[in-house]
Amino acid sequence: MAQLWGGRFTKETDQLVYNFNASISFDKKLYAQDIRGSIAHVMMLAKQGILTDIEKEQIIDGLEGILSDVEKGKLKISDAYEDIHSFVEATLIARIGDAGKKLHTGRSRNDQVALDMKLYTRDEITQISHLLEELLRAILAIMEEHMETVMPGFTHLQKAQPITLAHHMGAYFEMFKRDHERMRDIYKRMNTCPLGSGALAGTTYPLDREYTAQLLGFDGPTLNSMDGVSDRDYLIELMSALSIVMMHLSRFSEEVILWNSNEYQFVEIDDAYSTGSSIMPQKKNPDIAELVRGKTGRVYGALMSLLTTMKGIPLAYNKDMQEDKEMCFDAMDTAKGCIALFTGMLRTMQFQTERMEKSARQGFTNATDAADYLVNHGVPFRDAHGIVGRLVLYCIEKNIGLDDMTLEEYREISPVFEEDIFDAISLETCVNKRVTVGAPGKTAMKQAIKLYKQYLREARRKEEWNRN
Repeated sequence: MAQLWGGRFTKETDQLVYNFNASISFDKKLYAQDIRGSIAHVMMLAKQGILTDIEKEQIIDGLEGILSDVEKGKLKISDAYEDIHSFVEATLIARIGDAGKKLHTGRSRNDQVALDMKLYTRDEITQISHLLEELLRAILAIMEEHMETVMPGFTHLQKAQPITLAHHMGAYFEMFKRDHERMRDIYKRMNTCPLGSGALAGTTYPLDREYTAQLLGFDGPTLNSMDGVSDRDYLIELMSALSIVMMHLSRFSEEVILWNSNEYQFVEIDDAYSTGSSIMPQKKNPDIAELVRGKTGRVYGALMSLLTTMKGIPLAYNKDMQEDKEMCFDAMDTAKGCIALFTGMLRTMQFQTERMEKSARQGFTNATDAADYLVNHGVPFRDAHGIVGRLVLYCIEKNIGLDDMTLEEYREISPVFEEDIFDAISLETCVNKRVTVGAPGKTAMKQAIKLYKQYLREARRKEEWNRN
């Protein structure tokens, strides 16, 4: 058993207890962040005169060697160690000798693991933000191509009013734009450095916490050492934000699944994102969309598990907090995979535009516009609503649409109707006369697309600035 403690104890830990307590099987994912944090810590210790420059160079060279060897596969992270911190420190001491024993001066595993998780989470948020930007670009490309593709808009899964595919996709752009903004908010709020908090009460060493924070790209140090080691709010926020991302992906997946069905036939999913049946040769199943929908519950589970873990913990650090890692690692990986796969599916999906327009024509989606026509000709809205209701009933009985009626048939129900009713209820008119902000008309959609392009340009500039 390789561990960083033991002087207080007179006998070995029971093997089952040790295994139950150990975290290296999952926290080994933090090796790069652990080494990065240790290098910054050593640079600060040398700056403060706590380590000599020679010791600093020895330790940093040793840490960089460990990082390089792990990434090249020359050094395997061994489960013989309790956690990633033990592995890195023990390996360092084995390689450089007594200088390595000074690495842990002025810090605790409590502030060390808090730092590692923040560094890891920041990196994950950056990756997730990039993936969301790619999804937004895929949605925007569809919007630009389909400003004139008419389709039915739905409420209660019933055809309601005609819209365009661009307008429908714009709703998802708004959802994922909010998700993208949430990532930036979490990054900004979490960007304080816990290193230097010690176990819970700081340290007597003259640490320069502002310098360490600067080296690691934080806005500054945490201002309370107890909160510094026991804060997991940023993980709860991220799990919550990822749950919302997955909810949006699941809603979108549900629509793709419906649209892919024989009853809708609105889309053709690319073969690369579909599977067949082992027994029914005609089947083309939307497996990626179904799996995204299914994996949403997995991410929800991580959020609920972490909330439950944290709800009864007194200040400051408690071992319960070790349970934050496996679930959060899994949720981050799940969300990233789902966003990437869904984006690929969306980019390769073919939209059956003629089928969409036919569906809009067959569903009385222009009934509201027929009522508006009557209102514009002096009929009170409630009376107009009743008249159009009778028109719809008449069409159902005749198995025709409002577009198929003759003017004489219209006038039999209300003499107010004139020849211009046919232009008023054409799907193109129904869509394009809706020009208020947020509506599906071409004028409104052009303005929305302009704003979305601007948003993505600014997002790319910020990403490039952060990289540099």
